[in-house]
Amino acid sequence: MKILAIQNRMGIGDMVIFLPYIEAISKKFSTRVSLLVKDSSKADQYLKNTNYIEQIISLKRNKNKKGLHDGVGGFFKLANELKAHKFDKVVIFNSSVRYNFICRVAGIKEIFQYPLFKKTGQHVTETPKKLLFEKFALKVNNDPKIYTDKKHTSEMLERYNINKNKINILLGIGGSGPTKRVPPEIFIELIKLCKEKYDCQFLLATGNQEEEQVILNEILKFDENDCIPLDKLSIYETLPLIKSCNISICNDSSFSHLSSALNVPTIVLMCDTPLLYGNYSSIMFPVLPEGYSDVTHGTNGKEKISPMTIFEKIKSIIK
Repeated sequence: MKILAIQNRMGIGDMVIFLPYIEAISKKFSTRVSLLVKDSSKADQYLKNTNYIEQIISLKRNKNKKGLHDGVGGFFKLANELKAHKFDKVVIFNSSVRYNFICRVAGIKEIFQYPLFKKTGQHVTETPKKLLFEKFALKVNNDPKIYTDKKHTSEMLERYNINKNKINILLGIGGSGPTKRVPPEIFIELIKLCKEKYDCQFLLATGNQEEEQVILNEILKFDENDCIPLDKLSIYETLPLIKSCNISICNDSSFSHLSSALNVPTIVLMCDTPLLYGNYSSIMFPVLPEGYSDVTHGTNGKEKISPMTIFEKIKSIIK
C-alpha cells in the first residue's frame, strides 16, 4: 500500500506539528508515508532519519503564484507527478478543492481530507486530530519527534567540542519576523543569571537576516568564550548539537519546534503569536510578556519578556 500525506503550510514549525499525525497514519496501515510539502518546510533537513517517512515530494507553489505547480499548468504537472507514484490513499491536511481534484486526476482512489470550503477557524492541532479519529478511529495525543543519526551526532559533538560535563543551553535567538525576536539585552541578562548558578555553555541558534546577526553579535561581544554560534550550519548539522543540550530557550521560531521534537525541554518566549505554538508539546514551557495572560498576533511583547522569569523556569526544569 502506498500512502501520501499533503501538508501545504509553509514553515518548519507547521511541519513539525503535523509529525504525530503522519506517524499515526504509518502505524495504522503498517507502511511508510510519503509527504507532499513545500521546500520552505525544510522537511528534507530534519526527517532524514525518520523511519515512517517513505519520501519527500517537493510542492512548488509560492506567494507570487509563479511556482511550477501553480496555475492550470501546474495543476496538471503535479497531478502527473503524483500519478507516476501510484498512490492508493491520500490524506490532505487542508480544505482545498484544488488538491482534492489533483488527487482525483492522479488516480488516487481513497481521499481523506478536511471538510471542503471550511478553511476559516480551523484549529492547527484539533482539526487533524478530528480527521484521523473520524476516518481511521485514531486518537493522536503524542508529541512530535525528530531522530538523529548516531555517527553524525558523534562527529558534530566532537567538531564543536561540546562538553557533556557542562550544562549545555540552546538559545534560539532568531525568528522569522522582528516582532518575534527578543532583544539581545534580555538574553545577555539571562546568560549572566545562568552563569552565576551553573557551569554552562550556550549554543546560539539563529538565521542570517541582518537583525538576527545584530542580536548574535551583541551576545558574542558580551561572552564569546562560552557561546557557540550555529548560524553557519545547515539545519541537519544543528540537530545533533541541539539534542546535546540540557535545555532550550527560544523565541517562537523553527528552533523551538526542532528542540522540543528532539526531546529537549524547551522554554518558548511568546511575544507576538498565538500561545498554541509554544505549548502544543508536553515539554514546551511558554514564557509570556510580563503582565500578560495570553498572546496572539499583534501583542508585540518582546520588550516585556523577563530574564528572571525565564531563569526561574530554568531552575524548575534543571534539577
